[in-house]
Amino acid sequence: MYTHKFVSSIDEVSPHDWQALCTDNLFCSYSWLSALEHSGCVSKDTGWKPHHLLIYQDAVLVAILPGYLKSHSYGEYVFDWSWAEAYQRYGLKYYPKWLCGVPFTPVTGQRILCKELTLALTEYILTTLKHGCQQTAWSGAHINFLTEQLTPNRNFMTRYGVQFHWQNNDYVDFADFLSALTSRRRKMIKKERQQAVNSGLHIRWLSAGEIDDVMLEHFYQCYQNTYIKRSGHQGYLNFTFFKLILSTLPESVRLCAAFEGPQLVAASLYLCDKHTLYGRYWGALEDYQTLHFELCYYQGIEYAIKHKLNNFDAGAQGEHKLTRGFKPVVTYSLHHIANPMFSAAISDFIQREHRHIEQYIEQCTLVLPFKQQ
Repeated sequence: MYTHKFVSSIDEVSPHDWQALCTDNLFCSYSWLSALEHSGCVSKDTGWKPHHLLIYQDAVLVAILPGYLKSHSYGEYVFDWSWAEAYQRYGLKYYPKWLCGVPFTPVTGQRILCKELTLALTEYILTTLKHGCQQTAWSGAHINFLTEQLTPNRNFMTRYGVQFHWQNNDYVDFADFLSALTSRRRKMIKKERQQAVNSGLHIRWLSAGEIDDVMLEHFYQCYQNTYIKRSGHQGYLNFTFFKLILSTLPESVRLCAAFEGPQLVAASLYLCDKHTLYGRYWGALEDYQTLHFELCYYQGIEYAIKHKLNNFDAGAQGEHKLTRGFKPVVTYSLHHIANPMFSAAISDFIQREHRHIEQYIEQCTLVLPFKQQ
């Protein structure tokens, strides 16, 4: 028999119990999510109030859904602003909503943390979320960036998205990767890499143990500077968060940094697990020609090849990744909308959107740079 409860802090679950269900899921790990909470990056004040769902079977914890009550839609990367605007036009409240996902992190992965996701457990979880919407003021319940589709449930809609990931085809080195591309794209990439070299900057890969407080502060300045230039506001993550993950996830953190003399002037922060390299946070003090491509893409590809990693996820969006060897991959999210009228309208929207995404993926494959598609 299943039972459940919601908790308002990850501290209400022991790290041992959390990790026993999370296994090697980096971004849903206790270390990553607790760093977000303990740094204050996620809280009621930031619009990410922790509200994790715990599932028990005969009083034994068998599943966890990292969850948050949202008062806005920032930092999710599954965009539902038009849904919120439609609610507003009808004088209804779209917020709060309940979201299962990793704040500020559009990385696909296990979202229902459990040892075995059975049909019975899936049904209980989705029914619990539906009832949660009925019993509270939530407009809906959402699960973002699942590894794959769950068993179809009539109360939840599956929404599809597209990202661009690089996949390792057992390349020996970067030159071997380039040999798989058309001549035109090889020349483009070589030219961009040479421009980065011509900047006169020295590029180094650093492990967590090599990143001292001064270097971390310089990276953080780069991160905030670029965020403000791009979006007009500061980045979602604070210095305390980055400091915490250096100490709690040292085996996973890597920094690809560019130095002008002894001074760090640009950097891309990566994380890695056994199979995948994740490019997450980029920043620079000034604009350097093609340096973004070098630190965020080409250096990452080289690292993945050298360390025999299967995949390289360089972040959300970015069609320019296609011509640099990143292929389109499908992402999944699940959505329950409590209001029947809006549920029907959004379901129709998602179906039409899915057809467009299928066509979009076909178009993307036509511009891939590989000699043999």
